[in-house]
Amino acid sequence: MVDKIYDVAVVGGGPGGLTAAIYATRAGLDTVLIEKLSAGGQMTETAQIDNYPGFPEGIDGFSLGAHMQQGAVRFGCEVLQNEVLALSLTDSPKVIKTDAGELSARAVILATGATHRHLGIPGEEALIGRGVGYCAACDGMFFRGKTVAVVGGGNSAAADALYLSRICKKVYVIHRRDTLRATKIYHEPLMHAENVEFKWNSTVAELLAENKLTGVVIENVQKGDRETLALDGLFISIGRTPATDLVKDQLSLDQNGYVIADETTKTNLAGVFAVGDVRTKALRQIVTATADGAVAAHFAEEYLTQAYE
Repeated sequence: MVDKIYDVAVVGGGPGGLTAAIYATRAGLDTVLIEKLSAGGQMTETAQIDNYPGFPEGIDGFSLGAHMQQGAVRFGCEVLQNEVLALSLTDSPKVIKTDAGELSARAVILATGATHRHLGIPGEEALIGRGVGYCAACDGMFFRGKTVAVVGGGNSAAADALYLSRICKKVYVIHRRDTLRATKIYHEPLMHAENVEFKWNSTVAELLAENKLTGVVIENVQKGDRETLALDGLFISIGRTPATDLVKDQLSLDQNGYVIADETTKTNLAGVFAVGDVRTKALRQIVTATADGAVAAHFAEEYLTQAYE
């Protein structure tokens, strides 16, 4: 590692982190971005992105991530492909320990994201993008006029089911309990949707596939009975796990483990900002992550001006 102190260190190279890097470097801040995977983070797993402005024919996540990183590099951002092992955010400057050594920065923008919880059953990983998905808003349009199922009973699952009911021929809702955990606002429209069918007290026991998903076998948790559903798509909406292990003892987290940061992206520690899926927010999409990145860079610049000049 170079023996220097950066103005800004961005931890995570998803859309939020990359946008923060673009805005920070363009503002003249000496910026380093650290990402252990490819440019774009989890976004690279999406084969077709149709809801990000500026790409009328859509774009794949890998290409979009590469374009964003090229923009950051163009303005002078240093990009390191390393894994961050530890963060000391109360130090001044702040210390980032990676698998290649340590570096220091006056401000840190946390963009570590959140991962979708998986069912953990055989075949699930191999079928991602081939019928199995975790974001109806992202991939639902590929199943217009087809038969799909949503697994889960919380607000996200209910919102996914309601959205899919408007574009799909048939929507099953598979939930391990006998009632939704989602807020009441979702109940009535779902109950009155003629193409929505609930499979209560049920879990997915098996995925059926021939190169792509063809259906699922569900099991009643009370009786043990099994039933086969023919499906074109399965959306798993059983929650997310925010990537906050590095900061859980330093930053304030909400009851679900997300970093508490409002629309300013400021956390409880001065000079530390949280962007994208890792922070508390109403909607987790690429476009909201990029907005966070721009905001974080603005307030990082403001912090540096006040604290160091």
